[in-house]
Amino acid sequence: MTNESIGPYDAILFLSFGGPEKRADVIPFLENVLRGKPVPRERLLEVAEHYYHFDGISPINEQCRQLISALREELDAHGIRLPIYWGNRNWTPLLTETIVQMKRDGVQRALTYATSGFSCYSGCRQYRDDIAKALEQPEAAGLQIDKLRVFYNHPDFIEVVAERVGAAMSSYPEEVRNRVQVAFTAHSIPLSMATTSDYEKQLRESCRLVAEACGLSDSQWKLVYQSRSGRPQDPWLEPDIVDHLKELKSAGTEHVVISPIGFLSDHMEVLYDLDDEAKRACEELQIRLVRAGTPGNHPHFVRMIRKLIQERLQGTARECMGQFGPNHDVCPIDCCPAPVAMRPARPATL
Repeated sequence: MTNESIGPYDAILFLSFGGPEKRADVIPFLENVLRGKPVPRERLLEVAEHYYHFDGISPINEQCRQLISALREELDAHGIRLPIYWGNRNWTPLLTETIVQMKRDGVQRALTYATSGFSCYSGCRQYRDDIAKALEQPEAAGLQIDKLRVFYNHPDFIEVVAERVGAAMSSYPEEVRNRVQVAFTAHSIPLSMATTSDYEKQLRESCRLVAEACGLSDSQWKLVYQSRSGRPQDPWLEPDIVDHLKELKSAGTEHVVISPIGFLSDHMEVLYDLDDEAKRACEELQIRLVRAGTPGNHPHFVRMIRKLIQERLQGTARECMGQFGPNHDVCPIDCCPAPVAMRPARPATL
């Protein structure tokens, strides 16, 4: 996969994580997710219970359908007539099958939007590796696929998250809003992955920009983590959201907003880890909690995706905010490497 020039492109590939849509899908899906990772079987079964809590249905696929539909309308409204294909890393529609179909349909060069706004192995590099592996299929010979840049500091992304946080803050009486603590959450990752990527730096910048847009003081917000998996002895990014809530209670906090800034839609980790576990923790701690929404298919988030596509199709301005500038289109060869235990035998080519 190379990204050396602007267009022409003849398709858009929407690339996501995937999720089960019935109880029988749950274990095979999780086995796909955890293949090659040092995660104990008991942890897999524990996470399976999270899905069974919702009858085995992850909302992520339906959210992808809705976002693709909204993006189709947005592209049509701006004269971008490229077909949109959809492939998942871990469950149907599988990326490998989608890429074969693209080739059969005559697609020669496509742009990929991956449902992740931050750089790390699992959020960016692994998607590129997934594409590279799928392109090794004989049925995909000659197809070229380029990935859109991550967008953690895109003004439209910041605007949408700030709007969601502002709506959550407005649930509190005006006289207490300056005492509300905002916990921005993101998926925890192993330190071995975090130290070889810009994941933390990008998350902190997104949080800072959103906090600034919402008028929050520096002491009023913090970046914390959720959804840790893996072996207990392996260090992961901390603090965990529930531990943070306990610390806030000890400091006298009574009002909290949780903004899942690292998540683009209300999928399973948001529903279970925040709307269930964190909510129960707040009830026990007697803290009032309001959970801010995720971008979902907000019109300005959809607009951002269209702008990212236009950057590559038409060379339009690369919009960004803050101190780091727009992220690269072409990832360096050593960008976001896999943790040592997960690295393939051959060097990555993307």
